[in-house]
Amino acid sequence: MKLILLGAPGAGKGTQAEILSKKLGAPTISTGNILRAAVKNGTPVGLKAKSYMDAGALVPDDVIIGVMRERFAEPDCANGYILDGMPRTIAQAEALEAGGIDVDCALSIEISDDEIVARMSGRRTCPECSTTYHIVSAPPKTDGTCDKCGASLTIRHDDEPETVKNRLRVYHEETEPLIAFYAARGKHKSVRNQPSIEATTAVIADALGL
Repeated sequence: MKLILLGAPGAGKGTQAEILSKKLGAPTISTGNILRAAVKNGTPVGLKAKSYMDAGALVPDDVIIGVMRERFAEPDCANGYILDGMPRTIAQAEALEAGGIDVDCALSIEISDDEIVARMSGRRTCPECSTTYHIVSAPPKTDGTCDKCGASLTIRHDDEPETVKNRLRVYHEETEPLIAFYAARGKHKSVRNQPSIEATTAVIADALGL
């Protein structure tokens, strides 16, 4: 299955993508993780993207598409993939189509802006391996410490309230139109965010017929 997950920043796309990856045996391709790794490593694309990410703005399409084309060429994508954070704009979606990159379904997780702001204020991220936690819904085993690599967890700049509000504004202007884009192609499905990760997983599985 070739799947796109849509939804506002903080809607739970990354968490659900990881769960679906195990269910489907397909890799999750997260532009956020790829770009953050590039920023950390000081690569040319990382330096180019850093100023946009720090401001909570969208990274330009040419940077995103270049990174993703390389990723799609890897062998583990041959039997399907889950896109998390890509495409973010109509132009990116059109670029994927023009590049012969097809998807079976674009599934959106619906959640209110107020819920997003409250949720993201509790998010913690590992600066070493990019694993994300939440102090209420998905806490680490040891407070403030990454389960996977033992690094100290941090609050990312783009999880701070004012940055979140800016990211939501950008989402509604630039990314939300993708729902209509894929609906017109008969490829859109929608689910409501649920009170728990497990409940959200259940409604997604039902929507996808898993």
